[in-house]
Amino acid sequence: MLLILLNILPVVLMAQTTITGTVMDYENKTFPLEKVTVKNLTNNKATQTKASGQFILPASPGDLLEISLVGYHIDTLYLIDLVPKKIFLPRNSTELDEVKIQSARISPYLDLSNPEAREQHRIMTDGQPRNNTDRVGGLNFNLGFGKYKRDKAKIAALEERDKWQYEIRNYYNEERIKTLIPIRGQPLKDFMEMYRPSEYLIQTERPFNYDYYIVQSYHAWLKLPPAQRRLPPIPKLGSN
Repeated sequence: MLLILLNILPVVLMAQTTITGTVMDYENKTFPLEKVTVKNLTNNKATQTKASGQFILPASPGDLLEISLVGYHIDTLYLIDLVPKKIFLPRNSTELDEVKIQSARISPYLDLSNPEAREQHRIMTDGQPRNNTDRVGGLNFNLGFGKYKRDKAKIAALEERDKWQYEIRNYYNEERIKTLIPIRGQPLKDFMEMYRPSEYLIQTERPFNYDYYIVQSYHAWLKLPPAQRRLPPIPKLGSN
């Protein structure tokens, strides 16, 4: 009997001095998060969640836990008791808050002249003398302004596209995908190339859940015959 008590005692003591739990994605509440850092700020002990999202950490009632993962909000949990916890971690939003402009007023002190535009010339003066500078009658051409507007629009479009490409590179990369699906090497590179999300897709589904998309794409990839698990090579153009 004494031997049984001695064997049970360490288990009981461990159960009384540790906290267990599972960390899940806040939006997709069935999706466990791996490699989440769970730190006890009271005793400075830390651990990371497994692929199942589970963790175990030395703790006592009254301790304060910090839960953090890149791409997610940092959360804290005050331990009232040591009952196993289920924690839902919300994502960081990459979207800017919408700003609605009700009215605008242009300062008279701003220099809004176009440095690339040419001098104005009056064409067809409607009989007005050439030194007439008012805008009554005739046609005015501000040569060069159309090109300036087109160039500005091109720059704005490139900046917009660069913003989406930066987001895709930040959330859809080899290091992140390795934490979600068990493929490596060339098959992983083929998978990434085949299922890389388009700018249109991530714009139409905001906020875009990259982890859910990667896992869903992986299941679709598994259903393909091995010969189809990569994009076909680009055909070479024949010489004229």
